[in-house]
Amino acid sequence: MSCPYFVPTEVLANGSWLHPSRLPLGAGWRGNCCSSDEAFTPDETTLRELCNLGYAHGCPRLSSNRDWDAIRFSVASASGDHVTLWYVCEANHAPREHGQLTCDVVHQAWLNPHPDVRVQRLADCYLQTFRSKQPKSNQEPVP
Repeated sequence: MSCPYFVPTEVLANGSWLHPSRLPLGAGWRGNCCSSDEAFTPDETTLRELCNLGYAHGCPRLSSNRDWDAIRFSVASASGDHVTLWYVCEANHAPREHGQLTCDVVHQAWLNPHPDVRVQRLADCYLQTFRSKQPKSNQEPVP
């Protein structure tokens, strides 16, 4: 689960995580914070301890009036043409919203994108990480 206000921009290849593949987005990511109107790029410690993990209650930028504390993803199914992700948006360690998002990887399009751009961006990153770990012979570019 990552922070719902985290906007990943690139995989953080040399982060200091012990097991980066176990992270909520399948790898550590560098990115920005969208918790306010003011642009903010977190430092590596904040990225490692808060942004990439969710439940960032220690973050001074985190709004007390928020819909979710964290967003989780997992692969529900994967075929040559489609990848379907389960997602769960959590608040206070309980599910608040859940569902599936399916990507047509051949046409590089989400069949049912999430209406919240933050959730959709995190789903894009999770899918990118998942697909980067699959055999190259049956991959199409990620949207």
